[in-house]
Amino acid sequence: MSNSISDFFNSLFASKDSKVLGIDIGSSSVKVIQLKKQGGKAVLETYGEIALGPYAGTDLGRATVLSADKISEAIRDLLKESNTTTVNSALSISIGSSFIIFIKMPSAEEKNFSEMVPIEARKYIPVPISEVTLDWWAIPKDEKTVSEFQNGQKVEEDKNTEILLIVINNEALNKNREIQKLVGLQTSFSEVEIFSCMRAALEPSLSPQVIMDFGAGSTKVFVVERGILKASHVINRGSQDITMSISKSMNISFDEAEKIKIKEGILGIDKNSVSEISSITVDYILSETGRFIMNYYKKSEKKISKIVLTGGGALLRGLKEKAQVSLETPVEVADPFSKVEYPAFLEEVLKTAGPEFTVAIGLAIRKLQEM
Repeated sequence: MSNSISDFFNSLFASKDSKVLGIDIGSSSVKVIQLKKQGGKAVLETYGEIALGPYAGTDLGRATVLSADKISEAIRDLLKESNTTTVNSALSISIGSSFIIFIKMPSAEEKNFSEMVPIEARKYIPVPISEVTLDWWAIPKDEKTVSEFQNGQKVEEDKNTEILLIVINNEALNKNREIQKLVGLQTSFSEVEIFSCMRAALEPSLSPQVIMDFGAGSTKVFVVERGILKASHVINRGSQDITMSISKSMNISFDEAEKIKIKEGILGIDKNSVSEISSITVDYILSETGRFIMNYYKKSEKKISKIVLTGGGALLRGLKEKAQVSLETPVEVADPFSKVEYPAFLEEVLKTAGPEFTVAIGLAIRKLQEM
């Protein structure tokens, strides 16, 4: 069958295809998940990851900035290696290409917000409104505001509505569209990675939870309560900073340092050891995370019930234990594959791989729900 005829039939029957791809375009690698809907359940069909360093002429594990052409080349290679069988897909958008703010507006009917939010947003956006795309949600009132009294004093009712405002750079959206076209994907949406991560990493909870997404170039930290994003913070250090510190301190290549980091982590106690070098970056990230959590507690008077580690750096040896001691909160590693069905013999492999695929799984789950 010729490509043009094949494309025609792919387009014609796309709506009947029960298979979907979640494609997470990260700073150091691209991850793909293929799910299918079977018996009302999401079933894993295949998954894969490809490093972007070689496409930029640099090392594995390094954060890169690539053109749409280069990213498309990497995705085509990945889809081939992973033996994917559908083009129905969803793509991630980096938090670095967007920002999230919380604004308060006079309460009004939902339909009126569509006119009011863009006007209010101009006060907070440092670029022309024409250069960005806005998305927003009205956050439900906190359940504790039902009470008229607090600490024996009458509490004035807040007559404002809190709005979660997502601002996405149009360049990022256009780049995703170009990638979609170059790879031949049928993509119905792109989603900021935080929301995909929430979908795949967390179980429903009334108590506030924190996700630490430990990426190559940065660590994203955010509070989720009752399934709603309540606060977010980006720390401009990630797993590649650990590798670079080891490389510089030991005068070895980035590739060698990456292998040593994976092997030793932050478990050692000897001075001048790899673990001590690694701990410098980890201590900074945990310190920033602790400050962020404390600020949230001061504003909300609510304690975090648990912290979930995700991202490529989540499995750094000793990180979970160190984070639990430092932040004085239960810590667990994300298990996003628990959201889907898969063969039992893959369980151990997928538990290890899981944190890296959190965003891709979140995208694929939303795409299946869309169908």
